[in-house]
Amino acid sequence: MPTQTSKSSKAKPSGKNAPKAARVARPVKKATASSTTTARFWLTYPPQRIKAPVIWKLGHEFRLVTSIRQASVTDVVGIVCLEIEGAASEIAAGVQWLKKQGVRVEPVELSAVES
Repeated sequence: MPTQTSKSSKAKPSGKNAPKAARVARPVKKATASSTTTARFWLTYPPQRIKAPVIWKLGHEFRLVTSIRQASVTDVVGIVCLEIEGAASEIAAGVQWLKKQGVRVEPVELSAVES
């Protein structure tokens, strides 16, 4: 006759299919208002970089939130106004990374009405 096991001796599932109580919580770092900043840049892509997912990679390689504010893309050139939110050090590192990818990066000059 097979032996019966009690519910308490069974392994608990983990991961996406586990009940909420059984999932292991990961700590979430919350950014405070003073630790994040927002900056806008004009990105100019050369023809060979237009189809590359540069903005997607920027958001995944660095702890940055990206928002495309305006864009014009042709077969010859791509111009994007990109708003980036994150720590100042992450933004600076992200800008340097964009430049290494062959993208020209220039800060957006805001008018008195926009600021």
